[in-house]
Amino acid sequence: MIDKTIRTVKTTDFSPLLAEIYHCPETFRMQGTFPVDENGDVKYLTVVGSRKYSDYGKAVCEYLITGLRGYPIVVISGLALGMDGIALRSALNAGLKTVAVPGSGLSDMAIHPKTNIGIRDAILNAGGCILSEFPDDFRATLYSFPQRNRIMAGLAHATLIIEAEIKSGTLITSKYATEYNRDVFTVPHPIFSSTSEGPHMLLRLGATPITKPEDILDAFGFAPREGLFGGNNSLRDYSDCSEDELLVVNLLTQPLERDTIIRELGKPVHVTQAILSIMEIKGLIKEELGEIRLV
Repeated sequence: MIDKTIRTVKTTDFSPLLAEIYHCPETFRMQGTFPVDENGDVKYLTVVGSRKYSDYGKAVCEYLITGLRGYPIVVISGLALGMDGIALRSALNAGLKTVAVPGSGLSDMAIHPKTNIGIRDAILNAGGCILSEFPDDFRATLYSFPQRNRIMAGLAHATLIIEAEIKSGTLITSKYATEYNRDVFTVPHPIFSSTSEGPHMLLRLGATPITKPEDILDAFGFAPREGLFGGNNSLRDYSDCSEDELLVVNLLTQPLERDTIIRELGKPVHVTQAILSIMEIKGLIKEELGEIRLV
C-alpha cells in the first residue's frame, strides 16, 4: 500500500541546493522520500515545457529521458498538464527517481489536474516524492505556478526546456535557473512552431543545446556507456526504439523518399514528420539527395 502521509520537513535537511536560493521557505510539506545525494554523485535535472505540447516535443522528451537510464540522475517537474506529466512518466519508465512540485497543496482535494493523481501515486510507489510550500488544501492559482517554478529551478543543477512560447511559465523557470547560477539546457525546434520561440531565444542567450541524451550526460560530467549512441547499423540495437520507429526501420531496407515513408506508414503527416525528426536526432536515419536511409 502506498504511504501518502504528508509531513513537514526542513529545507536544510533534504536539499542543500534549494537552501541556496533567495526567499527559500524554511520548511516544506512532503509526501514520500526525497532522493538525497549521499555520495555526492547525483545530479538533479528539472524538465519543463509547454502544456500545449506537440508530437515532436513529446517524442523529444521521452527520447532524452529514456537515454538517461542507469545514471544517478533525479528528474524534477511539476504536476501540471502537458510536458510535466510526460517528463515524470518517462523518468519512471526509465527507472529514474522523480520529484514532483505541484502548484497546489498536497491533499487529494487540492491536487490539480485530478488525472495526475495516478502519476503522483506512481512516484511515491517508486520511492520519489511530492513537494510543496503551500498548505495541504491550497488550490492552485495563477500566481502559485510561477511561485513554485523557483522551487523547481532551485532544486536542480540544471533546467531542461523542451517547448515554450515566449510568454510562458516555462521561461519563468529558466529565468530563475539563470538567477540561481544553474545551467539551462534547451532543445532546438522546427522554426514554424510557436513553441520553438522560447527555446530558440534561450539558445541565442547562451543556453546549452541538447539534441541527444549524450549532451546531458556530458554536461553533467558522466561518461556515456559504450555503444549507447551511434555505432554501425549492422550491430545496432533497436530495443529502445518505439513501435513507430521500428516501423520506419523495417521500411528502410533501402533508401526511400519522405513522401513514400509517409504514405507507407499511413499515419497523419505531422505524426510521421515528428517520428522522422526524432529518429534523425537519435542518429538512426539520415536524409541525403531527397532520400532517407538508415545510418
